[in-house]
Amino acid sequence: MKILDVCCGSRMFWYDKHEEHTTYMDIRRSLYTTFDRGNVREIEINPDIQADWKHIPFDDCTFDLVVFDPPHLIRAGKISWLAKKYGTLDLMTWPSELHKAFQEIMRVLKPTGTVLFKWNDEQIPVKEVFKAFGQQPILGDMRSKTKWSVFIKNEAN
Repeated sequence: MKILDVCCGSRMFWYDKHEEHTTYMDIRRSLYTTFDRGNVREIEINPDIQADWKHIPFDDCTFDLVVFDPPHLIRAGKISWLAKKYGTLDLMTWPSELHKAFQEIMRVLKPTGTVLFKWNDEQIPVKEVFKAFGQQPILGDMRSKTKWSVFIKNEAN
């Protein structure tokens, strides 16, 4: 089993942050520290591979599973804790950015592979994201603000 976490950030939802089957990728590599509500907060983004999701540096059909938890904020202060922790998307270019990322993810996914996608639709509705991808998931949670969806590689990919 080969797994790619395309934008791993600080690996927040991983039980094992060094899971042996997984390659962790992010465009950022940083240690952020801030003083917030009387506490020092720290977040480390330390991927195995530092790369842009629009140019994933792996061969076609490499991964069985791709985890895709992209930034979902278009309105956050540039130096805010939320922007540092989760990253941000550009208000004008997010649809094309996510489309390019999804195409790259499908390229590196094996024909029998799966994409596990996580999204919070506080600022951008998940249905708009699916339009940008050009593909609907096969299943997912549509009730909460944070949605988990599953995509499979189709013949068009």
